[in-house]
Amino acid sequence: MWRTWRLNSEAGRSQPGVVVAVIVLLTAFNPVCAEAQQQQTNASRPIASHIWIQDPWTNESVLTTVREPDTSLWNAKRITDYEESLLVETAPPLGILTINKLNIQVPVYNGTDEFILNRGAGRIKGMAKMDDDGNLGISAHRDGFFRGLKDIKLGDDIQIQTTRGVENYAVTAINIVPKEDASVLKEADEKTLTLVTCYPFYFVGHAPKRWIVTATPAPQ
Repeated sequence: MWRTWRLNSEAGRSQPGVVVAVIVLLTAFNPVCAEAQQQQTNASRPIASHIWIQDPWTNESVLTTVREPDTSLWNAKRITDYEESLLVETAPPLGILTINKLNIQVPVYNGTDEFILNRGAGRIKGMAKMDDDGNLGISAHRDGFFRGLKDIKLGDDIQIQTTRGVENYAVTAINIVPKEDASVLKEADEKTLTLVTCYPFYFVGHAPKRWIVTATPAPQ
């Protein structure tokens, strides 16, 4: 390769027209490279879709956006179940949960049945409403939307968007409990956010434990 380049270089010095042609070619090629690089950058950006969120107790609705989920770590069947769930009409989500550090953004629906958890995250019924004081419980699958929750740390930021606006939370505790332990879902006097998913994250079959993330409103 080096020898061929040397011969071409010597030929260029003896034939000025060759040098000019090379310069013109490189000048024309640079915009093409720049355009290709820009297209690659745009392709890597998550796509955001418009979505309505609704408070079913007041019927207030707000149009917002949610990013397409990053499914690179998801179980293959979970991806299929998610895509199939999008073909079915359902009630709007209550809000949007975002953990930017973990690239998690997911609609939160009311309830935790299998269809809802295939489509997004679910508010655990019987716990606090999205905007009320008390303990708000949100659950999602460990091999789907909450896969990235394995990397959460104390102090990490969590955002909950509802029809009333956006509230910021900070992670205050991370615990692993037996699946029968319901103490983490108990009522609380102060506003609290509890995220629940199965554990271990890569366990084959029905996981025997639960991964619990507790967060409280971040200081203003």
